[in-house]
Amino acid sequence: MKIGVLSIQGDVKEHAAALEKASAVKGIDVAVTLVRRVEHLRDLDRLIIPGGESTTISKFLWSQGLSDAIKKHAKDGMPIFGTCAGSVLLSSNILGKNPPRPLGLMDMTVDRNIYGSQKQSFEAELDLPFSAKPYNAVFIRAPGIVEVNADCNALVDLDGTIVMAKQGALLAVTFHPELTADTRIHEYFLGL
Repeated sequence: MKIGVLSIQGDVKEHAAALEKASAVKGIDVAVTLVRRVEHLRDLDRLIIPGGESTTISKFLWSQGLSDAIKKHAKDGMPIFGTCAGSVLLSSNILGKNPPRPLGLMDMTVDRNIYGSQKQSFEAELDLPFSAKPYNAVFIRAPGIVEVNADCNALVDLDGTIVMAKQGALLAVTFHPELTADTRIHEYFLGL
């Protein structure tokens, strides 16, 4: 299985390491490709859009033609996983002043930095719908999903704010699963 990790900024190496560990658990051969240009999307089976600064990532995606290419792959059924800023970019609506241009792939509304600044970063235990054991999630200047519509489903919430959603083969989390040793969310993505 060939999985791309958008390599503009964010925890690219950490996602690659989590994918390798998750693939070993699932018994799947995985090759990770760093995606910086449209041609890097060719022959991918899946794509991860990691965290970072959503405005910077959005500007790069749209200026390089990656946005249209990613949207086409999503329409063709490619599983795409957005973490933190990646979840913001997958959304169809972003609240706040001067929001970045989203990809509009998931019918959800996101509030960037819903929990505050970098100083308000935190960890929290979440109940995952596909596992009985609690999951320790790392939230860094995290967004929150404030509304899901149509075929977009809230999977996990934290104190009333949605932190994990799924729409078809698209998965969004507002935290950083690549920063923990627990690969259950990456394993779940590999199974989409």
